[in-house]
Amino acid sequence: MVAVLVIGYLIFSANYFRDSSRNQLCESFDVVIKDSARTQFVLSQDIVNLVKRHDLHPVGKTFAEINTLAIRDTILTNKLVESAEVFLTPGGAIVASIQQREPVLRIVSGLKGNFYVDEDRRIMPVSSSFAVYVPIATGMIDEELARNELYDFAMFLHSHPDWDAWIEQIVVEENSDVVLIPRVGDFRIIMGSLDDYPAKLSKFIRFVDEGLNVVGWNRYSEINLKYDNQVVCTRK
Repeated sequence: MVAVLVIGYLIFSANYFRDSSRNQLCESFDVVIKDSARTQFVLSQDIVNLVKRHDLHPVGKTFAEINTLAIRDTILTNKLVESAEVFLTPGGAIVASIQQREPVLRIVSGLKGNFYVDEDRRIMPVSSSFAVYVPIATGMIDEELARNELYDFAMFLHSHPDWDAWIEQIVVEENSDVVLIPRVGDFRIIMGSLDDYPAKLSKFIRFVDEGLNVVGWNRYSEINLKYDNQVVCTRK
């Protein structure tokens, strides 16, 4: 009998508090950007404004009137957002917890304009409020090239900090040649295609050790690595 009474009380209590919370007013809408210390593509106020534009802002509404799934789906229309969770708290607040997308490469394209490629090879827009330090590629770049060969090369740079720090810019020319602009030295490095780029970069290192360090870094305007087993240089 006691067990039956306890179970009955628990059911009554759960229903009572559920009904009470449904009639409770939402007192605040809190937006938490989980990785904002590192990246600030998405601002809390941007999310608040987005939710307001869709007439979903929860403050002042009862929990019965608030559709957290609709709020989440609306937040996900922001192309800089990777994921979002929206939930209510016992204190009378609705919380939106947001993860931003993570770019690995920035593109400034003469074909497609400016955009990032994220860690999942997806195209993402630039943000007017924040820029992040990632390799930058400019020139005649379409989305396929950006999401494949250039993405792979950018990930190589991420995993090799010395190269990442040394290469200032990646340029794709109209003839599809890939050119590297170094931070040190007034010359261009012609890669041609990005096929077998580790071998080409190793060839360049050997040329630096045996050539540039001997004759000087200002003798050449171009160092061409396109051809097998040779380095072709253009004098200034």
